[in-house]
Amino acid sequence: MRCENREALLAAALVEAADTLTDGFETTAHLRRVSDRCVELLGARAAGFMLIDGGRTASLAGSGEPCDLALDLLRAQSGGGPCLDSCGTGRPVPPVSLGTAHAGARWPVFTELALRHGVAVTFAVPVRGRGSLLGALNVFTAALPSDAQLVLAQTLADATALGLANHHAYAHCRTLATQLQQALSSRVRIEQAKGMLAERWNTTPDTAFLTLRGHARRHQLPLDTVARWVTDRTEEATRLRRGPEPGEGPGGRS
Repeated sequence: MRCENREALLAAALVEAADTLTDGFETTAHLRRVSDRCVELLGARAAGFMLIDGGRTASLAGSGEPCDLALDLLRAQSGGGPCLDSCGTGRPVPPVSLGTAHAGARWPVFTELALRHGVAVTFAVPVRGRGSLLGALNVFTAALPSDAQLVLAQTLADATALGLANHHAYAHCRTLATQLQQALSSRVRIEQAKGMLAERWNTTPDTAFLTLRGHARRHQLPLDTVARWVTDRTEEATRLRRGPEPGEGPGGRS
């Protein structure tokens, strides 16, 4: 791969790894795309991510040839493997030659499957965002990687962690904004309903509010639902009867 092409591919990979501020974001598909870039940049047989949540595997995503090779290798690590080790310690797992007796004894099931698919070497790097361990990136190759390739893999993992953390913050802000908008809309609707009932019954807004609240409580309904009946002029709104609950007054409004 020519140097300028490699630099352009790396730049595109880093942008893609961090590009997560979209409403249609889907974690598995995103990690699969980053895995594609990793395979292409490192000349690997396969690469994949294992994300964790509360110490448990939350999702797997990978790329390789055949296309499900990375997923097979990640799933084979339930009894031990480089990605699982990195997730457990939060540290990189240096390149391991799988043809050695040590590798076979360390991860027997994983090693057997990897060798069967022509994977001679594997290593893993942590995916850590803002102080929290999110998972690990596992790379499967036919030869020992260079130091530059190890740095590149960690760089992609770091960019991925940044993208995932940013999406989490973005989604949280969107949720809060939606909740605030719903609360504001509900409050506006209740005020509108109070005004409409007060005008219809020639009474005060406080009395109208007590009627709305009393009906909602008696029928175990959200106050906003009853207010919507009034503003939408539905048939249910005709069930409302003027007057506060017995013993209630304007001072009892909450």
